[in-house]
Formats: sequence, C-alpha cells, structure tokens
Amino acid sequence: MSVRVAGVVSTNPGYLMNTVWDGGGKVVALGLVGRVPCLVTGNVRAGDMMVSAGDGSARAERNPKIGSVIGKALTDYPVNGKGMIEVVVGRF
Repeated sequence: MSVRVAGVVSTNPGYLMNTVWDGGGKVVALGLVGRVPCLVTGNVRAGDMMVSAGDGSARAERNPKIGSVIGKALTDYPVNGKGMIEVVVGRF
C-alpha cells in the first residue's frame, strides 16, 4: 500500500510519450490514465480499489491510505493466486 507507486506498467500503450529520453536509466511505458491490464494477487472483485502488493502486483484494499490507490478493478479475479485483470487507472 505504498504511496510511491504511480500507475501500472503498460503492455500495449495507446500513446507513448518521451520515447527519446537521454536521462539514463530504464524507460518504462507507464499507464497513468485509462484501462490497462494489471497483475493482481489474491481475490479481487470488480469495483475494488487496487494498491501495490509490494511484489510488482496489485491487491484489493478495502480502506486504502490516501495516495496509495493505483486504480479500480473492472473485472473479478476470484482465485487466491496471481493473474491479470483489467483496471482503470486515473484520479480517485
């Protein structure tokens, strides 16, 4: 439930900004607004608020801290393992 997370790594960005960046480091397509696939851990129901699980995935959180919400689940993931679902990312 980190407040340092800002979006979801995108596998198929609709628009890719700053493709020519020479500031060093790794360039990652980051979904900040819109519908994106997201790796989740644990049971998720559509409408759940999603926060960082601390291992590169997201998890559902009933009472998230202010600034920790990554997005909102659009689909269910009724299994306790890891899997992909669609999440809407933006301002909540």
